[in-house]
Amino acid sequence: MTPPEVIESDRIRLRQFRPDDVADLAAGCDDPLNLRFNPGMPQPYTEADAHWWITEGAPAARAGGGAAFAVADRATDRLVGGAGLSQVVIPRRQAEVGYWVAPWARGRGVATGAARALADAALGGGFERLELLTHAENPASQRVALAAGFRHEGVRRAAGQVRGGGRTDLTAWVRLADDPPGPAPRLLPDLPEGRLTDGVVTLRPLGPDDVDLMFGLHTRPEVVANQAPPVPPTRGAIERRCRLAESGWLTGAIARLLILDAAGGEPAGSCGLSYSDPAAGEGSVGYALLPAWRGRGYATRAVRLLAGWAFGAAGMARLVAGTMPDNTASHRVLENVGFRREGLLRGRLPGLDGTRIDDLVFGLLPEELR
Repeated sequence: MTPPEVIESDRIRLRQFRPDDVADLAAGCDDPLNLRFNPGMPQPYTEADAHWWITEGAPAARAGGGAAFAVADRATDRLVGGAGLSQVVIPRRQAEVGYWVAPWARGRGVATGAARALADAALGGGFERLELLTHAENPASQRVALAAGFRHEGVRRAAGQVRGGGRTDLTAWVRLADDPPGPAPRLLPDLPEGRLTDGVVTLRPLGPDDVDLMFGLHTRPEVVANQAPPVPPTRGAIERRCRLAESGWLTGAIARLLILDAAGGEPAGSCGLSYSDPAAGEGSVGYALLPAWRGRGYATRAVRLLAGWAFGAAGMARLVAGTMPDNTASHRVLENVGFRREGLLRGRLPGLDGTRIDDLVFGLLPEELR
């Protein structure tokens, strides 16, 4: 199960490190992004560190059953990154894939090409299971995992180290020897051109810069009253929600979006779509509007846009929405889109001080979308 000395791909070459890689290796590894998501790297990363890796670290990785490749541009042979196999467990025929890309080579598919080529060689050489662990705040790396054929498997709690001390969760991606070739399928695909719009309302993915808006919206008393339990979120919780929004989308957990006025781009609220039952093709929608935009049809338009995408690109077969029994404004929104009342689930949701809250459920099939 020892990988070959050189792995050729379309535009890159995985080869052994050489002494003339020292300057590029030091410059690439000392990049702030690489240092952030690779806390095991020395900081600062000097040419002395690069020399040690080339002469001792990389050979030791290979001697231990793993691999440490320089990723080089195939045309120039200049180093543009690194890739390797670690955490090798021979009896289980499994290993962990890792990679990094130099800042001067990003945006060219280098990481995807390296991860795919290394995985192909490892699985073709006798490995049967490869893991790839990413930081939840590194969606670029998660996109690489998906493009290289790795499927989301779950969260490894406290599996990662934090530079300066502490631990963090890591997102686990796995590729098996008998997985079909090509990119891994996604439950929640990207939006076409990054947004949905009907000319009046625009939906776009939530991001790290939306904290103030989301905190202001989701701590409003009337919004809090219509969630279960009716407890306002902390600012820290909202910050985390925004930071991890893209990761949640990529893993298929939930698509979080902002509702914008299409004409001026002003934020009007937020909405979300998640798979409540992936095996059954059932999704769940939720939404909230700022006061200035209520009563103008924006929530109806947003839910209609979201439902159309859910039944189309996301491939859902059915949508549900749970509401408070007395939230008549939300009931009207759903009915305007075509949802039908399906039943009252008594005491389904947690309330305050040990109480329980009824959940009035609405359902929508593709042919009922108005």
